[in-house]
Amino acid sequence: MSARNGKTALVAMSGGVDSSVAAWLMLREGYDCMGVTMRLFRNPDIGRSLAHACCSLADIDDAAEVAFQLDIPHAVADFTAEFRALVMEKFVRTYENGGTPNPCIDCNRYLKFDRLLRYADGEGMDCVVTGHYARIEYDPAGQRYLLKKALDRSKDQSYVLYMLTQEQLERIRFPLGGLRKSEVREIAERQGFCNARKHDSQDICFVPDGDYGRFLETFTGSRRPEGAFLDENGRRIGTHRGAEKYTIGQRRGLGVAAGGRLYVVAKDMESNTVTLGPDAALYRSSLLAGELNWISGTVPDQALRCKAKTRYRQTEQWASVDPLGEGRVRVMFDEPQRAIAPGQAVVFYDGDTVLGGGTILEA
Repeated sequence: MSARNGKTALVAMSGGVDSSVAAWLMLREGYDCMGVTMRLFRNPDIGRSLAHACCSLADIDDAAEVAFQLDIPHAVADFTAEFRALVMEKFVRTYENGGTPNPCIDCNRYLKFDRLLRYADGEGMDCVVTGHYARIEYDPAGQRYLLKKALDRSKDQSYVLYMLTQEQLERIRFPLGGLRKSEVREIAERQGFCNARKHDSQDICFVPDGDYGRFLETFTGSRRPEGAFLDENGRRIGTHRGAEKYTIGQRRGLGVAAGGRLYVVAKDMESNTVTLGPDAALYRSSLLAGELNWISGTVPDQALRCKAKTRYRQTEQWASVDPLGEGRVRVMFDEPQRAIAPGQAVVFYDGDTVLGGGTILEA
């Protein structure tokens, strides 16, 4: 595609209001745009005859309608094989190994900002645009790109973008980073977009009802074996429905009668046991992380003082990050943190700037 001003953009259009407004904003900036909706799975893949989640047929229709209104071409890219192998199968493996996966991060890492960039190359497009709430700035002094939090802190998505590299940041645009969600909806309403009041997707796209246990059994074709709920002294206090179905910090759905509130504080996959305890037992002062990415491209060779968080909605906390070699770091928090879960991400911040992050291996 050739642009009048030489600028072209491939817009990842999910069918939601954010990506629709992102496309409109890029047109206003003078880009010639092409919309693309990624097909990531089909309903039989997730054991649903009709799934109300992102990437559904209805979402594809919404994206196509907005693209038609904006007078830009629209295509559907079938990434179902890649999504199954790189995201869904890893999701299952992480749960089976006792962790708590974050498939949104893997989707960004392998699909949106890898596979989709290569798709853009094939279409001759200069950059990839998404509706993420984050900002990209160029630092002339350091001659590098910076990933920063969104203006609207309630919608900030920088946590799930820590894996981005300098090469990717150079070719990515986040036009919503300086807007508030209310402003985005106002733009969509003024433009008459069909999805102006569409609800944001809250669940993992391939687990639309939030029932991870059911998904695991459907995907693997095997029923998870029952096992023992243990108290902190190792005494059996109940029966669970499969250790993979529980996450660190979980309270609801345990089905164990006790004098006080109990939470999942540990899991042992070899013995298929889940240990329950009080809220106080969930706090840890340090963690080990691997699979690290440093956005600057430079790996720290000495202890780093910064803020870090281990969950998407958590407020960053002061910590020391000590390199251990072999692509691992030990993170020591100033104050104990609640429900640190292996498999989740720990992300490092310097004020508004994301330094990088990695996968939590143990707490």
